[in-house]
Amino acid sequence: MLNIVLFGPPGAGKGTQSENLINKYNLTHISTGDLFRKHLKEGSDLGKLAQKYMDDGFLVPDEVVIGMVDDKIKNTPDVNGFIFDGFPRTVAQAKALDELMSNKGTPISGMIALEVPFEELKTRLLERGKVSGRVDDQNEEKIDNRIKVYLDETLPVSEYYKEQDKFSAIDGVGSIDGIFEKICEVVDSLSVEK
Repeated sequence: MLNIVLFGPPGAGKGTQSENLINKYNLTHISTGDLFRKHLKEGSDLGKLAQKYMDDGFLVPDEVVIGMVDDKIKNTPDVNGFIFDGFPRTVAQAKALDELMSNKGTPISGMIALEVPFEELKTRLLERGKVSGRVDDQNEEKIDNRIKVYLDETLPVSEYYKEQDKFSAIDGVGSIDGIFEKICEVVDSLSVEK
C-alpha cells in the first residue's frame, strides 16, 4: 500500500497536487480541512469547534484530528493507499499517525514537501481568498499568523520524516504539470522501494 504525506505551507498547492496524485495512483484522499468542513456543514459540535480554530489561523487539537483520521481510515477499506493532505501538522500528530498506520500493517511510505517562498504564498492565498470566499485567505494578518504557526509548529514534522529517510522536497513554484511530474518521480521511487 502506498501512503503519502503531502506537505507544505498554506498556499503551496497541496490540494491541487493531491487531486492529481489521487487520479494517477488511485489513492484515497484524507484532508483534515475537508473533514472539518464536512462536520461543520453537518452542524456537529466538532465541526464548529474546528472551524473556530481554523478561522483564527490556529491548529485544531491533536486528539480531535487523530480521531477523525482514524475514523476515516476505518471507514475506507480495500484501498490502494492514502494521501494525507495537510496532515500531520505537528510531530505529535506524525508519531500518532505512524503508530496508527503501523498498527494497520501499512506504514507511511514517504513525505513529499512542496517548498514555496513565503511572499509567493501570501500572494496565492490572497488571490485564493478572492475566489473561494475563505475568510482565512482574505486577511493578511491571519495569513501571517498561519505562516507563523506553520514555521513554529508544522515545519518540525519534516525533520521527523527526514530522520526516517522518508522526506523528499519539491520546488512548488512553476507549472502545475511540471511540479506534478517531479512529484511522480518521487512517488514512483517509493513504489519501487517496497
